[in-house]
Amino acid sequence: MTDLDAVTAWVEKYRKAWESNDPRDIRELFAEDAAYFTAPYAKPWIGREAILAGWLDRQDRPHSTKFAWHPLIVTGEMSVIEASTCYPRRSFRNLWVLRLDLTGQARQFTEWWMQEPRE
Repeated sequence: MTDLDAVTAWVEKYRKAWESNDPRDIRELFAEDAAYFTAPYAKPWIGREAILAGWLDRQDRPHSTKFAWHPLIVTGEMSVIEASTCYPRRSFRNLWVLRLDLTGQARQFTEWWMQEPRE
């Protein structure tokens, strides 16, 4: 069952994995058969090892971003999260749909991101 505490714990672990790019931290986030959708209509990464490979192929340099988030919807089945990611020369708005299993690992994670226009 998903609740705000479980979502908060998962996002904190996600951020830790984002900063470390440590395979153990990344694997800890996802169920063995999880699906990670990186963008609308993109073919998902299916399974923990495919997620790990995709993540490491697109990893950010540690401590290169500022990140903030807040939940929009948290139900027993899924959560919708709004976030912002700021890099030195560009910023993005993110919308995530997260479905956790009973152990707190993601069984499905979908992200949409939009680059903010430069002023």
